[in-house]
Amino acid sequence: MSQGSGPVPHPSCKVILAGTIAKGLLAEIQAGLKELDRKPHLLGILANNDPAARVYADWTEKTCRENEKDSTSENLDPFPIVLPSEIRPDVIVTGKSGFAYTLQEAAKDSVEEVVLAANANPTYDGIIIYYPIFNNRGQDQYIQNIVSLGKDVEGLSHQYIFNMYQNIRFLDEAQMVKSILPCTPLAVIKILEYLHIYNTILPYGNRLFGRTICVVNRSEVVGRPLAALLANDGACVYSVDVTGVQQFTRGEGIRKRKHEVVEKEGWTIENCAPLCDVVITGVPGEAYKFPCHLLKEGAVCINFSSEKNFPPEVKEKASIYVPAIGKVTIVVLLRNLLRIVQNRQAQVTKEQQHSAAQASAVGDSLRVEAIDNHDTVADGRKGETAQNGVAR
Repeated sequence: MSQGSGPVPHPSCKVILAGTIAKGLLAEIQAGLKELDRKPHLLGILANNDPAARVYADWTEKTCRENEKDSTSENLDPFPIVLPSEIRPDVIVTGKSGFAYTLQEAAKDSVEEVVLAANANPTYDGIIIYYPIFNNRGQDQYIQNIVSLGKDVEGLSHQYIFNMYQNIRFLDEAQMVKSILPCTPLAVIKILEYLHIYNTILPYGNRLFGRTICVVNRSEVVGRPLAALLANDGACVYSVDVTGVQQFTRGEGIRKRKHEVVEKEGWTIENCAPLCDVVITGVPGEAYKFPCHLLKEGAVCINFSSEKNFPPEVKEKASIYVPAIGKVTIVVLLRNLLRIVQNRQAQVTKEQQHSAAQASAVGDSLRVEAIDNHDTVADGRKGETAQNGVAR
């Protein structure tokens, strides 16, 4: 490298922008929307002054209205009941992508009431809450768990989190109602699918078999769920944070169902990063930069942090670099909303089938009973005739 020049990119390094990936996912969503009789309606609840949360809310709105020539934005009160006076007017957005979006701003001490009201309001098909709200994780988790399971587009309620870690992919035994996954981890997975890191020749649940992945973040919201999901799909995952390294695997072979976690005592990122085909970062700090000299030649690098976790030198070794994933996360959010609506329809279909089966069973029972009654009457008449014959 000549003095004063920038990093020399890897000969085949490709920078993939999130918008490119998002367009493909949005096209898939459009196909699903055509089967619905109305636009799914998403409610966003903003109860903080966090700039990142505001950006996320703005991105959600923009995605719903993108390229829409006759989109509407108006101040309305969609709630048919009285809410606290602290709640600010809503912004209603209807977009070409086929989704309606409402932003509801509320004070922190009103957010619980807002969520409970939204749960009961049939206008809204899904609810997203822009965290953090409170200064401690426990209060935010409480809010996550009071969102109705049938409206939780973020997949953060207890049942969805339990299913994710246990590698349970459906909510019912008939496997008609799919479980919802957290948006950001699922966005990373969709990016890996787009990049063909997943082996589509293998069956679902095994498509990362043989892959080694490093995730630099172990937060309960993104990093740990992501490591579990990747391991459940067959990958060997090294989860890295300031406390050390954990290895997430699904055991030997491709048959094991649920991931396992092992502490790698004494390990640091220097031990695991050179082993990895894929490196995924999500450190929420402007000062953090991934040590690119540890990268395996030709590695795939993905950053889900709002900060730039990779320095420009990443292009010297990476074969593929995805610098941000925000737009994919938003589209995955809408995909989750669509799935919730589809789940509701599947549940209705299931109930109708159950009712039809019950009605059929009752009908069969009545027919059998009628036949039995007929046979009983006939047998009685035969006996009566026989008795009469003997008497005569």
